[in-house]
Amino acid sequence: MKFNGLFSSVAALALAGVLSASVTSLALAQTAPAGAAASSSAARADALVRAMTREEKLSLVHGYFPPMANKTPGAPLDQMIPSAGYVPGVPRLGIPALRESDASLGVANQIEQRKGDVATALPSSLATAATFDPEVAYAGGAMIGAEARAKTFNVLLAGGVNLTRDPWAGRNFEYLGEDPLLAGVMAGEHIRGVQSNRIVSTIKHYAFNSQETGRMIMDARMSEADLRESDLLAFQIAIERGRPGSVMCAYNRVNGDYACESDWLLNQVLKRDWAYPGWVMSDWGAVHSTEKAALAGLDQESGQELDRQIYFGAPLMEAVEAGRVSEARLDDMVRRILVGMIDTGAMDAAVTATAQPIDYDANAEVAQRAAEAGIVLLKNEGGVLPAAKTARRIVLVGGHADVGVLSGGGSSQVRSVGGAPVEVPLTSGAAMSFARLTYHASSPLEAIRRMAPVAEVTFVDGADPVAAARAVAGADAVFVFATQWTTEAQDVETLSLPDDQDALIAAVAGANPRTAVVLETGGPVLMPWIDQVPAVVQAWYPGQRGGEAIARILFGEVNPSGRLPITFPRSADQAPRPTPPGLAAMKAADAAAASNPGAGSAAGFQPFAVDYPEGSDAGYRWYEREERRPLLPFGHGLSYTTFTYGGLSATGGDGLIVEVDVTNTGDRAGATSPQLYVAPENGDRPRRLAAFARVMLQPGETRRITLTAEPRILAKYDTDLPGWRIDGGRYRVSVGRDALDNTLSGTAIINPGTLKP
Repeated sequence: MKFNGLFSSVAALALAGVLSASVTSLALAQTAPAGAAASSSAARADALVRAMTREEKLSLVHGYFPPMANKTPGAPLDQMIPSAGYVPGVPRLGIPALRESDASLGVANQIEQRKGDVATALPSSLATAATFDPEVAYAGGAMIGAEARAKTFNVLLAGGVNLTRDPWAGRNFEYLGEDPLLAGVMAGEHIRGVQSNRIVSTIKHYAFNSQETGRMIMDARMSEADLRESDLLAFQIAIERGRPGSVMCAYNRVNGDYACESDWLLNQVLKRDWAYPGWVMSDWGAVHSTEKAALAGLDQESGQELDRQIYFGAPLMEAVEAGRVSEARLDDMVRRILVGMIDTGAMDAAVTATAQPIDYDANAEVAQRAAEAGIVLLKNEGGVLPAAKTARRIVLVGGHADVGVLSGGGSSQVRSVGGAPVEVPLTSGAAMSFARLTYHASSPLEAIRRMAPVAEVTFVDGADPVAAARAVAGADAVFVFATQWTTEAQDVETLSLPDDQDALIAAVAGANPRTAVVLETGGPVLMPWIDQVPAVVQAWYPGQRGGEAIARILFGEVNPSGRLPITFPRSADQAPRPTPPGLAAMKAADAAAASNPGAGSAAGFQPFAVDYPEGSDAGYRWYEREERRPLLPFGHGLSYTTFTYGGLSATGGDGLIVEVDVTNTGDRAGATSPQLYVAPENGDRPRRLAAFARVMLQPGETRRITLTAEPRILAKYDTDLPGWRIDGGRYRVSVGRDALDNTLSGTAIINPGTLKP
């Protein structure tokens, strides 16, 4: 949201492999409705469609944007609450209305449009991805789905799975990392959790919505094979695993066509190749036509008041009457909406008319557990962490750590329980109308005071590096909280920390050798000071219990186990695109508009294309291909204990199964995440993550785990086949702690084979 199947035995095999790797008790997600159930859903939807008038059908294929619905004559304003969307139902046939809320990280309430309505705020999606634990993703989805139902919503605009190809992308915090397997598995489980409440979750933003700069006009260009092996594979895995009721198409163009009017994306890939049974809804303001969009596979226009006109209202009626859009196509649009509602349970489990009680304390525990599991210990030298609870003097510096923790901006913004101790309206930029720089009321200062009750714990705001350096001199422990705010609609112009925080960190580290840096950022940042500090913790945007989670990590109440789901570059020019494409042109257009207010800026910022030379080699694959060693690799993360991996056994044939012994060789219980990377021995492509696990072990405990490779990771996409082709031969296999770890490796011979698209 945004103001401005396969379904075959192949999928079942792949999902079983990922689950065997997870080493958790997570139950296998059903990848598609059983044949009888699918047939029943379709038959029921067909019967409803036959009973509907054309006017009733049309009423389901376009929805209102409640904050602006008063501009639309006849809008049922009395049935709406301030939220993302509303689609009237058909009461005489028992079809409920669709009440839609943004919900990437919780039931959203941007700029407090529903006064006094709070919700539980999860940590950022990157933090969830950093857990490498599908159970955490499922629990978060189940929690926010339950809150949504209690707040009378039955559609959550959740399930963001766009790959984080660029470290500067403004919405990275809403997504699940740079790897298609990790992102697809985690998104699928989050969606499955949401829909366990018998409501609809979307998956978004389909597809290739990789940047915010010019997102309404940019054309993302990449070959079909590369897209199938990267961004589309993440969607495919998530759809197989989570079975979302709806797919939300994106703002941008893909290879020339808008995503919401791309016949290739919607009709050919999604509905034909993947046999997706649900409906495609547009993003808010992403529709540009009536006939082209409808015939290309768009089933529902969302937030219609944000489009230039209501395309799927009277214009669609006229197009159907004239035969330019067939009655059969309109029936298919409605049938897909109904199937999505039936399959998720939303059709038969009506939400209440009034909000229901919510156990916010219990839900806060879900958010805190996710934050604790996703915080990543990036560096720890000299035993600086965990800090001693017996410390006499502790100083916190910067980042508003006295009152709260930072959150990301945009349509995902949750008005969390406890309120917003810091909330700063924007005065410029594309996000100005719907985003504020917002903190959750979870004070690291107070949490650390509770953790170390005998210590004198003080806070310095860090505005003056010299004063901060004086304040930390002689302290037993120093924690610098460094922040970077990111938001939907705007990309980051530089990977450097804002507001001269690099100088602050350097000054404090120079004054006290026991300085640890805690990063609250939307993604990777540059760290010119990393050699000056002994410890660095990546806390992401840690959600409404972030202060407590950070304190428990810093003092060893929780052993850190997070792993980076995105590569941290040494410098901006290591990444495929050092800065956002189109940024200079956008700023020039804004400057021209400012100098001539009457002209406006829209005409000045023209559509532009973005080519992706890395192709399917996103993230860590790019760094390996280009022989660029990043600051911190994908998968990196430290612990307060130590682990060894050994006894690797790789079995090839018609697939790849790897077994390995994992041992906790330290004196603390802890979790580690073995990662299976695979590449052809002939070196024709970089290695890829083919399976992963999260293993919790007691001191001295050894467990032998099984990692089953996702078959499509072993394959190339062959457009001539069409489908996936596994080249037979010898493959390099390694199980390591991150994408650069080759200490445990071997080979396996894999048979040639093909898979459906």
